[in-house]
Amino acid sequence: MTPLSIFSLIILISSLMFTSSASYVFNKPQVQITTTFSNFELRIMDHWGAGGGWFTTIPNNTQHPFQGRTFGAAKRREIRGTAAFGSGYPYGVTDQTTLSGRPFPFGVWPLYWGHNHMGADEYGPHLNAIRPGGLVVQVPLRTTTEHFNVTDDEAYYAVGDRESLLLLMISYVTWCHVTPAWPSRFVPTSENSTVKLQNVIQYFRASSFALATPAYNNAFAWNSTSTSTEVSPLPEYIRYSPFRQCIENVTTNALAIASDRYKVTSLEWFTFVMMVGGWAICSISLFILGLLTYKLMPVRARLQKKIWGDPRIIAQTRQNIRQNREIEMRYERYP
Repeated sequence: MTPLSIFSLIILISSLMFTSSASYVFNKPQVQITTTFSNFELRIMDHWGAGGGWFTTIPNNTQHPFQGRTFGAAKRREIRGTAAFGSGYPYGVTDQTTLSGRPFPFGVWPLYWGHNHMGADEYGPHLNAIRPGGLVVQVPLRTTTEHFNVTDDEAYYAVGDRESLLLLMISYVTWCHVTPAWPSRFVPTSENSTVKLQNVIQYFRASSFALATPAYNNAFAWNSTSTSTEVSPLPEYIRYSPFRQCIENVTTNALAIASDRYKVTSLEWFTFVMMVGGWAICSISLFILGLLTYKLMPVRARLQKKIWGDPRIIAQTRQNIRQNREIEMRYERYP
């Protein structure tokens, strides 16, 4: 194998590695977090992402309603809360009785239940237009007896921002055989609301996402704090339901959370260096090859003339031989 072939092979392998790596990053379902208009820097909430990294502070000169607060840095393993509103914060909790003034460890602020419950009016629907992931919606989660041993009244509701819930619905359908359904607007203060505070069985992502069921009524919901352990017991069929466990496990592992700021991995650096170096060496090799060919053409002509004679004389001799042969063939054909 020639050096040029080796370099071509290296370039091909590097290109495939780069393409594979890039498609993995860019095709990953993501939700954007925009906190400033002074530049195009933004953070990403990754579906199935690991989270972590450094937290970010919302600049004070952005007119953002939560300027000065921090967000991000929470890890995937910290995503689960409890049935108590305000649970699930890995950092930033100074008062267990209120959510007002808290940071956003996973990139999005908590849900809103109305009546300024635990000081959460500052996260109300008036900010849905800028909430990461869009306005708060709800979606029913049901399945069939073909996949799980469920009763007709075993139904759950997921409540959270629209984009996160739409992405999560794909995982619900894939892994838990949830019957496909589209989200509807979540209005917790309505008397006809399907999901109420006392129906929540599990909070996720610093109380910005909830799993609920109308079959559950937590009598302590309105009087609890972030660390309350006093809750009404779940009905037996819900407590031991494989369908509920599947939904909770998928939510724990797939719900979009703020990711670490993107860092170039050593593999991507190696791929980039190999591509640039390979193309440079290949270009230089081709240039040298072309230059040598151009320079050696006169030498080749002189050698050919010296060894085999003048090409013009050789061509004339060959033509004379062909003409003489044709004359001989005519004589033989017509005696």
